Amino acid sequence: MIDPRAGKPATPDMLIDVAKLERDYYERTPDVSDPNQRVLFGTSGHRGTSTNGTFTEAHILAITQAVCDYRQSQGIDGPILVGKDTHALSAPVQRTALEVLAANHVEALIAQNDGVTPVPVISRAVLNYNRARRDRLADALIATPSHNPPGDGGFKYNPPNGGPADTDVTAWIQQRANALLEAGNREVRRVPYRTAIKATTTHETDFITPYVRDLALVVDMPAIRDARLKLGVDPLGGSSLPLWEPINALYGLEIEVVNTKVDPTFSFMTVDHDGQIRMDCSSPYAMANLVRLKDKYQVAFGNDPDADRHGIVTPSAGLMNPNHYLAVAIRYLLTHRPDWSHEAAVGKTLVSSSMIDRVVGQLGRRLSEVPVGFKFFAQGLFDGSMCFGGEESAGASFLQMDGNPWTTDKDGPVMDLLTAEIPARTGKDPGQHYQELTAAFGTSYYTRIDAAATPAEKAVLKNLSPESVTATELAGEPIVAKLTRAPGNGAPIGGLKVVSASSWFAARPSGTENVYKIYAETFKELGHLDAIVREAQQIVSQALAR
Repeated sequence: MIDPRAGKPATPDMLIDVAKLERDYYERTPDVSDPNQRVLFGTSGHRGTSTNGTFTEAHILAITQAVCDYRQSQGIDGPILVGKDTHALSAPVQRTALEVLAANHVEALIAQNDGVTPVPVISRAVLNYNRARRDRLADALIATPSHNPPGDGGFKYNPPNGGPADTDVTAWIQQRANALLEAGNREVRRVPYRTAIKATTTHETDFITPYVRDLALVVDMPAIRDARLKLGVDPLGGSSLPLWEPINALYGLEIEVVNTKVDPTFSFMTVDHDGQIRMDCSSPYAMANLVRLKDKYQVAFGNDPDADRHGIVTPSAGLMNPNHYLAVAIRYLLTHRPDWSHEAAVGKTLVSSSMIDRVVGQLGRRLSEVPVGFKFFAQGLFDGSMCFGGEESAGASFLQMDGNPWTTDKDGPVMDLLTAEIPARTGKDPGQHYQELTAAFGTSYYTRIDAAATPAEKAVLKNLSPESVTATELAGEPIVAKLTRAPGNGAPIGGLKVVSASSWFAARPSGTENVYKIYAETFKELGHLDAIVREAQQIVSQALAR
């Protein structure tokens, strides 16, 4: 159900109390007997809020020490790049982390002038530092809860391949961090911030310029310049803001920044679908300010606070569905990057649109369908076995034009700039290109909904086997596949996907709420999609009851 405030400006009563948030961060002590207040360190790191004890300085002390211990166990002894976004808790997190890193004599690189740093900029910097190295490899810690509400905090680790840490790494860090928490953080080594910031191991550096300078390796910047397109960007108060002026200056572009405000309360936002302030650049409600300007620009785009996601606005489509833009981007790249290896796979998450399957199949390329999580693309983008990796939640990256790695984490600004390259080279915006895809392959009807589930039911769903599904048809079509492991890499999907000739659904438990998520798609009609969702709930309920 859509909140009546969705798409409208945030009101003063919705804004966070930044001072209280920071005070709780420093003063609250997590209750380690409460599972919700322990370290839960996944691919996106640890997330929570200080107001309920799920994200405090104690957590960051433990996590940073655990990362130091992990690095030592793996022989990682190069610098650690420490970034942050514009959320209120990100600056305190970075300060805490530096205190622990300095005490452990770990070399730390931070943005000059106390700047913020997009996730893809950090990923690129890690790859650049490690290029041609076999020892003294760099890795990264980033303070960000991505597009989460203003009161949330986040802290993630990227290993030396520059991308999100895999499960074995995050599990090691989580276990060690919780052991430290349980012992009252007595084993955490720490110095005061005034000592840490002046330590011989702490250095400021310019992360932005090398990233901007290298953009011509991955996007056809001269073509964008020569086309003189009218472009607009809304950084949504995030860390991509410092990129656009240098990009305009270096490449002779005229990208208009429609919103230059940076405010930890994000008071300038329009409210998301559920009545919360959330900087989700794929949401038409959160992006309402930019969508209203769709006819002013040939292409406009936005990014979330850590700039790992993209939102694309065109005159022909308004805010593009992320699945639609992924399909367009893939077709364009596969036909405009002649130096990419024909053997390199196109990576997609298994809940992304099957329009991608049809595009990739028509072009005779290999598709790799993996579970949800960008970590499953990181190694392929690093070694070149994957030319593109994209998620239905508006996160993607791809190789340089010469087939070498660009970033191994999601890159919102590069996906933004690709939307300008596409009309510069073809004369049609991405929305018009998607119309061509529907003419060729049919119209996709896609949805995602939440259904109630107890913690016990979520645990069962996460570990289902194909044999748990007894149904033989899905909305009138024979079922051709029942998947609990991803076809691309054999990894568990943490749920279920059921496929018929023209349709599919997938069900996955939420990691934060007592619901499971149903994703569904059909190429028939909207009524067929409704039938798939109804039957999906029945199939899942029957499987859970077995």
